Amino acid sequence: MRYTPLSAKTYENNRRKLAETLPPGALAIFNSNDIMPTNADGSMPFRQNADLLYLSGADQEETVLVLFPHATLSSHREILFVKETNEEIAIWEGEKLTKKRAQELTGIQSIYWTHQFETILKSLMAETKAVFLNSNEHTRRSIPVETQDDRFGKRIRATYPLHAYHRVAPTMHRLRSLKSREEIEQMQKACNITEAAFRRVLKFTKPGVLEYEIEAEFAHEFLRRGSRGFAYTPIIASGFNACVLHYIENNQPCKDGEVILLDVGAEYGNYASDMTRSIPVNGKFTARQKEVYNAVLRVMRGAMEILKPGVMLGEYQQRVGKIMEKELIQLGLITQTEVDNQDASAPAYKKYFMHGTSHFIGLDVHDVGLWHEPVQAGMIFTVEPGIYIREENLGIRLENNILITENGFIDLMENIPVEADEIEVLMKA
Repeated sequence: MRYTPLSAKTYENNRRKLAETLPPGALAIFNSNDIMPTNADGSMPFRQNADLLYLSGADQEETVLVLFPHATLSSHREILFVKETNEEIAIWEGEKLTKKRAQELTGIQSIYWTHQFETILKSLMAETKAVFLNSNEHTRRSIPVETQDDRFGKRIRATYPLHAYHRVAPTMHRLRSLKSREEIEQMQKACNITEAAFRRVLKFTKPGVLEYEIEAEFAHEFLRRGSRGFAYTPIIASGFNACVLHYIENNQPCKDGEVILLDVGAEYGNYASDMTRSIPVNGKFTARQKEVYNAVLRVMRGAMEILKPGVMLGEYQQRVGKIMEKELIQLGLITQTEVDNQDASAPAYKKYFMHGTSHFIGLDVHDVGLWHEPVQAGMIFTVEPGIYIREENLGIRLENNILITENGFIDLMENIPVEADEIEVLMKA
């Protein structure tokens, strides 16, 4: 394992929190993700189901977690099924979890091989009164292929049609949105790795480099510091490309006089970071570029001050929009008349700032959370305003990750350079 996992105690606490929400006689089942094929005998890198990982720490395929808090047999209250390992598997694929190692990692004492799951499930289903099934219910999900959880859901309903089935996802969204101390530390490591890579890129960037060469510099620093790489597909967008919100081709030369938008973040131990910076290719912002840059920076800092416990995210976005309106008027991009006459459902600022300001972040870069409930201490959000002026071939976005506290916030990226003058100094060094 490349990273240091969280302590077994943390996983035990996570399971306890879930168990406390389950009604008497209920069990919950979580399946690992699949290893997805590419071509021939190739496969994509394995990425564990975030809910199973949150509850167990088992970062391995062919894994099933069963929680049955009120089971008659104490050994059935927490069960982990893992892929049976042997000497041949160790030779060809590398060592998998042994039962002893699985106990140490997860804090679960009842460990079985995955091929024993259906047999043990029969006895559990004879006792349970309700089954809670997991599924991907992220509001922005796109699922063109069935997951292991999807297939299992169909299979268990067909095999045991008279049982009552329920959703566990809403509860998992609530639990995962509040980060433990160890989770925060893991995310801070991801942010620190991102900082080191950004500082490397500041010294590397100059006119004529290709966007993917900058991407390679980030990748090199991420890997050498223990990350498995990017937490999401990186955006290295120079010039007009920065006005394409999801630009990921990263194949164009960076030209003298342009600004590059860098939306990148390292993962560490499956936890994400998500940073955006905008830097001048030649190391020096023009007066106009710096004017727009500083406007975005003021919006970012204003947004951070709003995002506090008790705030509703919809209200937060509206208040950020008001700050952005003032900046865009100052920049000469919109007028007060346009603001006064705007349609409330399509505010004038949306022409130049068309996306949301924040999202939950954690085990997934766009992490799960409850969007229609007040912000709470312990949540971690991105803050990422931007101004995109297509007619000027200029896109500026700035983004940090902040931990919400009882009295405000802690900026997990406070050490990553963000002032325009500081960036210029570091690029010149």
